[in-house]
Amino acid sequence: MGLDPIAFDIETSGLSDDAVITVAGFAHDLGESIILNTGGRDIDAPALATELDTHSNGAISLDAVENEQALLESVADVATGQIDGDRHYLTAYNGETWNGGFDLPFCRTRFLKHNMQWPFGDIAYADMMETMDRFDTNDQRDLVGVYEQLIGNESCDPFEDSGEAVCAFEAAEWLPLLKHNLADIQRTRELAQLAGRFVPKSDFGMKSLEPPQQ
Repeated sequence: MGLDPIAFDIETSGLSDDAVITVAGFAHDLGESIILNTGGRDIDAPALATELDTHSNGAISLDAVENEQALLESVADVATGQIDGDRHYLTAYNGETWNGGFDLPFCRTRFLKHNMQWPFGDIAYADMMETMDRFDTNDQRDLVGVYEQLIGNESCDPFEDSGEAVCAFEAAEWLPLLKHNLADIQRTRELAQLAGRFVPKSDFGMKSLEPPQQ
């Protein structure tokens, strides 16, 4: 491919109109960068980072912030400061597909609600849910199922279902919530690396995330 994948995934407080982003994570060649929205609650960020570091593919950067706007500001800092459009492409699993997706549409709405500029400028994007169609996954379509079919490594994910992330945020169960996000960005990046070895470039469906008026 020539470009290195940076995997992106978010957790939210639900799907209602007032739902917010609770965690945003990026997995890259040096490890992972994770941003946690604590909702104003106190946490021991260094202790959490130490726990997470044992599961990292490099080193963990954990940024704990008090609200969603601060989380979005940190996401923008990563997008503009760590993602190089000449070296990287952004990827997610069902983050944004030709007929839907979750992570990027949700993020657009939240940036709009906070009257903030869209931070993903001249960055290429490819969705791994669509790219995995180029493998026989035995009818598996979700991230965990596809990952287990094609790679099957153990993960640090403590949840059976992504919906558990909503309850974890409400209960301030920070470590399980963060481990779930960490597992998802690691799985997505590993699938992207696998696709880079086997899938034709033309089947990645790369597109630019830069709006025409930026």
